[in-house]
Amino acid sequence: MVKSAKRRISASNRRAMAIEFISAGKVHSQTDLVELLADAGVKVTQATASRDLDEVGAIRAKTASGAMTYRFLESDAQPLNRVTRVSEQLILSVVGSGNLAVVRTPPGGANLLASAIDRAAQNGELSSAIGTIAG
Repeated sequence: MVKSAKRRISASNRRAMAIEFISAGKVHSQTDLVELLADAGVKVTQATASRDLDEVGAIRAKTASGAMTYRFLESDAQPLNRVTRVSEQLILSVVGSGNLAVVRTPPGGANLLASAIDRAAQNGELSSAIGTIAG
């Protein structure tokens, strides 16, 4: 059996991954987050997972079936909640040119940000976005 190498990534990239896992309903405990990140090749401690969950604003709540899970509070006042959270964690700078915007992110962050923007555009939450190119 070959173990995959664990890698260190920036806190913003790690938190963006946590946001993706939480949004997908995969995080029911801090241990789940540690294991999901480990499966993605990122080694973290339970203490780091706890701080990340707090930093991204995740709360632990019961689902309709009574199971506990981490989630984000829904807010009608902020329909772009997911894009906003990911943007706050990943955007380093933005430069506009005509009808284009060049957004700089940490290494590895462009795909996560582009995915969030594309999903918001497909769901009709971000009508001004035509598409994204990441890399």
